[in-house]
This record gives sequence, C-alpha cells and structure tokens, in this order.
Amino acid sequence: MAGTDHRRRIQKGGPAIILVNPQLGENIGTAARAMYNCGLTDMRLVKPRDAWPNERAKAAASGADPVLEKAQLYDTVEEAIADLRHVYATTARDRYMVKRILSPRKGAGEIRNYLGAGEACGILFGPERSGLLNEHIALADTVLNVPLNPAFSSLNLAQAVLLVGYEWFLSGDESPDEQWAVGHSKPATKERLIQFFGHLEEELDKSGFMRSAEKRPSMVRNLRNLFQRAACTDQELRTLHGMVTAFCGPRNRKEDD
Repeated sequence: MAGTDHRRRIQKGGPAIILVNPQLGENIGTAARAMYNCGLTDMRLVKPRDAWPNERAKAAASGADPVLEKAQLYDTVEEAIADLRHVYATTARDRYMVKRILSPRKGAGEIRNYLGAGEACGILFGPERSGLLNEHIALADTVLNVPLNPAFSSLNLAQAVLLVGYEWFLSGDESPDEQWAVGHSKPATKERLIQFFGHLEEELDKSGFMRSAEKRPSMVRNLRNLFQRAACTDQELRTLHGMVTAFCGPRNRKEDD
C-alpha cells in the first residue's frame, strides 16, 4: 500500500473517536482509515444505521483493520462516553449554547495534556447529513470547530476525523519542519567539499578562467558559496569531480603531448 511501512512502530493511545449514528459502512471505513493515519485506534460506534460488522466498511478502510476490529458498539452516546473525563464535540454550526469553542489545534494540545495526566478523552462526530444533535453537544465539555470557508464549511465524516486526528498527531510529532532527502548517499563532509574546491580551482586556474589576480579571491568565494548552498552529498561530489576531470582532461592530454 502506498505510503505505508508496516515495519514501523504503531503509535498507541489518543482520544476515543465516537461516531454517532453513522449512516454508511463506507463512511465508517474511511473514518477508520483517517484514524489509523493519525495513530488513533479507539473507535466507538453509537447505533450505526447499517449492520455491524460491515464488509463495506472493511473494504473502505484500505488496511486499517486494527481500528475496525477493536471498534465498540453502543446504544447511546451516554454509554459511549461513560468512562471518559473530558468530551469534545465537533460541529460547524452555532448551536446557541454557552460553550467553550476551540480550534482542533488548540484542542489537540489540551487533550494531549489531559491524557498525559491519565484523564481519558473522547471526540464526538455526528452523522453525515445532519451532524450532532444539540442533546449530544450538551454532553460535551468543549466544542471543536474547524476554521474553514464560512460560505462552505461542511465536511464529510472522514474529512472531519482526519482534520482533527491530524492536529492530534501533529501535537506530539517531533519531525523537523524541514529535511533533505539524500537517497542512499550522505551529506558530504567539509573535508570532501574542500577537496572538491581544490580540484575545481586548480583546473580553473589551468584553463585561464581565473586569470585576473585581482578578481580571483572574490570569484573563489562566490564559487565556494554556490556549492555550500547546494548541500552536496558524497555521491554528488564524486559526480562533480568526474565532470571537472572530463571537461579538463582533453586539454591536459594535448598539453602533455
């Protein structure tokens, strides 16, 4: 499966994802896939419309079977949240309630802190057509509202789960903001880079490119800065060495003759 490495350790923990009255097995499956993308495995289903277990859900999950296999069924929202200490409800609409409203990013950090203190949390997602009922939202401590285009902020179930789940995952992710992919090579050491500078500058001197003694220091600095910015790998430096040799080789052979 594209983008999947089953050898890597699976993250555990995270808030419970509670799907209230989901209508289609496919939507449950795609929500499970979104959960697993974000390292979430605690799925709770409150009276799904279609039969459960559901083959269409399994097909749509595209390999997120561990989420579906652990999914728990409940008859009411009250039963689904009974063991939780903090409950969040997702909605895009103003329900005219006195309720604290957080963005998924702010909520994710708060949930991580609660879980770190051993306090179980869960997030409610409503059915695809209508969303959560006011009675369900009244059971939540906090509302999560995704800031989107105010003229069209409706999300399907899997999209909503993925957006909230991603913010949860990101809140604990320590990946650097920027990386260099270097394939099977490694970033070149400064020693190797300086060796290349020497090779290049020697050949440029021989060719007469840096014949102006006055301009030579600034030309050398410019060339060195250019290759410093390139962040060359060992393999790239070997290629550059070869290129310099190939360009200068015929001239040297003629001079030797």
